[in-house]
Amino acid sequence: MSWITNYVRPKIRALVLQKEIPDNMWDKCLGCDSMLFHREFQKNLNVCHHCGHHMMIGVMERLDSMFDDAKYEVIELAKNNDDPLKFKDVKKYSDRLKDARSKTKRDDAIVVAYGKIKGNDIVISAFDFKFMGGSMGKAVGDGIVKGAELAVEKKCPFMVIPASGGARMQESTISLMQMPRSIVAVEMVKDAGLPYIVLLTYPTTGGVSASFAMVGDIHIAEPKAMIGFAGRRVIEETIREKLPADFQTAEYLLDHGMVDMVVHRQDMAAEVGKILDLLMVPNKADIDKNDQPETAKQA
Repeated sequence: MSWITNYVRPKIRALVLQKEIPDNMWDKCLGCDSMLFHREFQKNLNVCHHCGHHMMIGVMERLDSMFDDAKYEVIELAKNNDDPLKFKDVKKYSDRLKDARSKTKRDDAIVVAYGKIKGNDIVISAFDFKFMGGSMGKAVGDGIVKGAELAVEKKCPFMVIPASGGARMQESTISLMQMPRSIVAVEMVKDAGLPYIVLLTYPTTGGVSASFAMVGDIHIAEPKAMIGFAGRRVIEETIREKLPADFQTAEYLLDHGMVDMVVHRQDMAAEVGKILDLLMVPNKADIDKNDQPETAKQA
């Protein structure tokens, strides 16, 4: 082997051949098709800095962005019978669960966490869309019930962050029963005089939107989030009318009174903190009255 082979040839190859670029360095915006550097995209909470389009974000990344200093306690949920109906379509339900768990490294499509937002205690039950489309089965129902029970125990607000395609068909009636079950859990929070807040994200559809997702004391939504029950095509074929272009978006629901506010993801924690301050702090007039000197109270 000569010095040409050992030294010159590698140098020429390094200059001529294009270096391979890892596939995970760039993301494509689904709103404007811009290419986004992955590290900057993640730092911006998966929001395009060109057009402001909000793309999906992981459930743990979302919780990190919501809780103060990204500190919170993840609540362990009870184990469920994985396949109560022994359901099988083109694939066994038990195999689908194994694949989803391997992919997401979690047991099911919900995470329950307890922590503080701007100093206010709060319990959050957040969906993971990557786990079978965030579909709602018994384990998800358990997560909502557990979150509600913990909120009542801690005497703090309860928030649910849905990202779901609806009920999980592989659990049939068991899945559908989570709709009234989740409503009962929410009513338990309201009966305790505690706020129930819903943060609607893309997508919030099906049985989720037909139950706990639309009975909040306050509904917040991310920009352009798709919120509805049935799909556009199904509705248009049923009513035989063309629907507006922005139908089932957060902005459309805001204009029609179904959503209270549409908030940018980066401002979400601050806005929720303001709401919690207003809802959980005693009446300011009573505080001012109690802070007055004794002589002023007597006068």
